[in-house]
Amino acid sequence: MAAPVIVEKDVLLDPYSAPPHPVSNYFNPVSPFFNAYDRFSQWRRDLGLPHPGTVENLQKEVKATHLSNYIFDGARADLTKSLSMNPLFQVTHSFALGSQTLPSSYNFGAVFASEKVFLQGGVDHDGNVNARFNQGWTPGSVTKAQAQFSQQAGHNMIQLEHDYQGHDFSVNAKAINPSPVDFSGIYVGNYLQSLTQNIALGVESLYQRSTPDMTELTTSYLAKYTSTDKNWIATAQIQAAGILQATYWQKLSDKVEVAADLQVLAAPGRRDAIATLGAKYDLRLATFRAQVDSTGKVSALLEQRFTPAFAFLVAGEIDHFKNAAKVGVGVMIESSSLTPEEMGMPPQP
Repeated sequence: MAAPVIVEKDVLLDPYSAPPHPVSNYFNPVSPFFNAYDRFSQWRRDLGLPHPGTVENLQKEVKATHLSNYIFDGARADLTKSLSMNPLFQVTHSFALGSQTLPSSYNFGAVFASEKVFLQGGVDHDGNVNARFNQGWTPGSVTKAQAQFSQQAGHNMIQLEHDYQGHDFSVNAKAINPSPVDFSGIYVGNYLQSLTQNIALGVESLYQRSTPDMTELTTSYLAKYTSTDKNWIATAQIQAAGILQATYWQKLSDKVEVAADLQVLAAPGRRDAIATLGAKYDLRLATFRAQVDSTGKVSALLEQRFTPAFAFLVAGEIDHFKNAAKVGVGVMIESSSLTPEEMGMPPQP
């Protein structure tokens, strides 16, 4: 049996290999700042602060309870067909007619969505085109693009946006109709940070550059308070122009939600205020929303789902001060050529 070979530490085994790098005593002036930032980040992680949401969705619960984004008049129909579930691909035909405020219209839309990509586009009977594109780089970093092209002058729009969500904060930056020539356009940036388990504060700045000689900068301040059990949320937003918006949302039960919104304008030449109170009730196969505001409007919307693929809508609004009323009816029909297995549903017996 051969004896083991003992190699001395001072012997260089390979004379052609590079010698070890000498230890440098060079002082990096930036390293103390990085070390301080790492300690600060670790301190924030140890606090366990929750994610505050985004500024865009600051009043998300209130908007989902009120009727501002759901009310309509006349007749409408939305016909949706799913062509694929993974990735998601579906097309929609939307019809609207008989409205007192909007002309009759037809819109064809398509949606494609995967784990990191979201595409949505639509074209109406007048040739107006709108499109949206979202690209997710990481779970907290998303780049968004939105465009609208119309034959009418002044209705074209391009919006570029990036959204970053950290553990206890969110940052968003967007540019609307930016021009690389003279840097004209509208630029918006906002930041929302959780300070405690319940309180989050933020700021949003809007910089508008119509021409190189005309610029305007406005800043608004945001506050959000969330209860420990997540059953109620209060928000406030103050703008430099003397505009205050305060909202309150509460979940009374698994089926009932209420929300209030107050908008106050206290400009030097004008003072005005609008208060809105709404409620949403979720039944087993229906959703009912009701709303009343200080301008004398009372509105309601009933969405009755007879099957998961068919829903009937009835909407109504009465303006007591103007002695006017609006009524709307609509249907939403979804169809698919996929089998229950392809849609991820258990097969029917």
